Amino acid sequence: MSTPPNLAHGRSYLAIPGPSVMPDAVLQAMHRAAPNIYAGELVNMMPDLVADLKRVARTKHHVAMYTGNGHAAWEASLANIIQPGDKVLVPATGRFGIGWGETARLLGAEVETIDFGKQSPMDMARIEEVLRADKSHEIKAVLAVHVDTSTSIRNDIAALRKTLDSVGHPALLMADCIASLGCDRFEMDAWGVDIMVTGCQKGLMVPPGMSFVFFNDKAEAARAKMPRVSWYWDWTPRAHAEEFFQYHAGTAPTHHLYGLRTALDMIHAEGIENVWARHGVLARAVWAACDVWSTTGSFAMNVKDPAYRSNAVTSLRLQSPDATALRDWVEQQLGLTLGIGLGMATPGDPAWHGFFRLGHMGHVNGQMIMGMLGGIEAGMRALKIEHGTGALDAAAEVIGGG
Repeated sequence: MSTPPNLAHGRSYLAIPGPSVMPDAVLQAMHRAAPNIYAGELVNMMPDLVADLKRVARTKHHVAMYTGNGHAAWEASLANIIQPGDKVLVPATGRFGIGWGETARLLGAEVETIDFGKQSPMDMARIEEVLRADKSHEIKAVLAVHVDTSTSIRNDIAALRKTLDSVGHPALLMADCIASLGCDRFEMDAWGVDIMVTGCQKGLMVPPGMSFVFFNDKAEAARAKMPRVSWYWDWTPRAHAEEFFQYHAGTAPTHHLYGLRTALDMIHAEGIENVWARHGVLARAVWAACDVWSTTGSFAMNVKDPAYRSNAVTSLRLQSPDATALRDWVEQQLGLTLGIGLGMATPGDPAWHGFFRLGHMGHVNGQMIMGMLGGIEAGMRALKIEHGTGALDAAAEVIGGG
């Protein structure tokens, strides 16, 4: 019997929850010689770039850009409003909520964490209890992750604002939208978010390297009360730049800016409402397939209630070590890369091999999602992983019906 051919040759598909698939147009925009950073095209495009970034975040307020990843945005957001000894509240629904709290602790903050586990959204009643008990308003900020990339739980940020308001608590509401911006609906001003952080490598479709902190006037007033903020992290000159170098505290991430300009053009050409709608349909197709696969065997979605699932990422479970075996097979045999089960179990624990994630964010369309699902189906068949049948039909029904 001849050895079956390897089917991984050809264009690979990175189906992880960030970095997301980069559009050719974005990569082509970045493929150029280094520009003049003192005058000309790059300098002139900044005001419109800032305005179009704020359109995606649905805010009329301010944005500061940083040359760094999402962790840089975490630190930048905190450095502008938190002093050592200040208290912050972290309602965590996964590894990234915990991580933002750890960043605050390393900056000297006192961190109170409400850990809702890895499968449940924030419980507003429990958060309200903590806020009501804080009679002297020691809590300066609430650090909330909109979509935790590890668990794929999507939290209700608007409800969190209502909870703060119902208690009359003045804490700043901070939202991590690193996984969700440009994928799941987010309305910074309408939802009453004071500070929002995100990165360029997911819904914004640009290679990793830039992050952003959006903030309103209330947050700016809190910054004004800080005794000091380091020159690099200070968001004030970045958000109110009078000279080009101030946007970036020195040399700009030049080629990322060209890529971001093209990505924003693509987003606004499609229309942000249509971008959200596209992600919604594709996510429902993924869930439909997963529902069928889970009818037999150990396959399961991490988030049971669709109301709390993200349109950007889906966290999944299989009997260990089947998840790792599946990821390895589809990458090696098909050229399809699935996400690891980050934060669901500690490295070295055999359970770690029972989790994986699907990224369906940014530059994705119907045939890409159907191809990803078909690859997973082929992998489970090849590895004889027990699963329900008819998953691709269910996904096709969602996409065919819009």
